[in-house]
Amino acid sequence: MSVEIALRAARVRYGPLEALHGLDLPVPAGTVTVLLGRNGAGRTTALRALAGTVGLAAGRVEWRGADVTRLPAHERARRGLCFVPDLRAVYAGLTVAENLALAAPGADAPDATAPYPELVPLLSRTAGTLSGGERRMLAVSRALLARARVVLVDEPSLGMAPPVAARTYRMLGELAEERGAAVVLAEQRVPEGLPRGSLVHELRRGSRASSGEPAEYR
Repeated sequence: MSVEIALRAARVRYGPLEALHGLDLPVPAGTVTVLLGRNGAGRTTALRALAGTVGLAAGRVEWRGADVTRLPAHERARRGLCFVPDLRAVYAGLTVAENLALAAPGADAPDATAPYPELVPLLSRTAGTLSGGERRMLAVSRALLARARVVLVDEPSLGMAPPVAARTYRMLGELAEERGAAVVLAEQRVPEGLPRGSLVHELRRGSRASSGEPAEYR
C-alpha cells in the first residue's frame, strides 16, 4: 500500500500541554484508517495536524513524500484534502442546499443529496435549525461529494440513528475502495461495516499505543 499522507515524529502543543508526542502516522491510499482512543488521546489533534488547522511544534507532515508542514489548510483543501470536524462542521447561517452547493459546485439538488435522501425535504432549511443527526449527515455529505484524495472525519456517526450510521460507514468505505481515497476516521470505538483491509491505530496520551485490524479491537 502506498502512503498518501503521513505524520512524521509530529508534536503538537496547546500552551504548556503537549497533545501529540512525536507521533508517526502513515495513512495509505485506498484504505480506511481508524484512530481509536478516549477523549484526550490525541485523535482529533492528529486529524487537525494532517489538515493543517493546527501547527506542529516539531516533526513534519508529508503528502506523497513531499513536506507540506508549512502548507496552510486552505491550500491542502485545494490539493484534495477534505476535513470534517466534530463541531462547527456546517455553515449554520446557510441553507442545506447552500451548504451542499459548497461541497459539490455545479451539482443539482438530487445529485447533491444522493448520499442522504433524508436531506431532500430540508433543502430550504437553515443548517442551524437542523437536529444533531441531520447536521452530521450534511457535514459528512461534504466528504462524500468532494472527490477528495484525503478524507478526514472526526466521529462520522455522531447523533445519527444506527441505520444511517451503518450507511455512512459503508459510503466512507466506498470512497477508499472505489475512489482510492485515503480515509481517516477518529472514533471512540471501532465501527461495524468497515471494508476489508482497514487499519486501526490506538492512540493513548498523544502516542500510538498499538496497531492492527478492526477485529482485534472489537
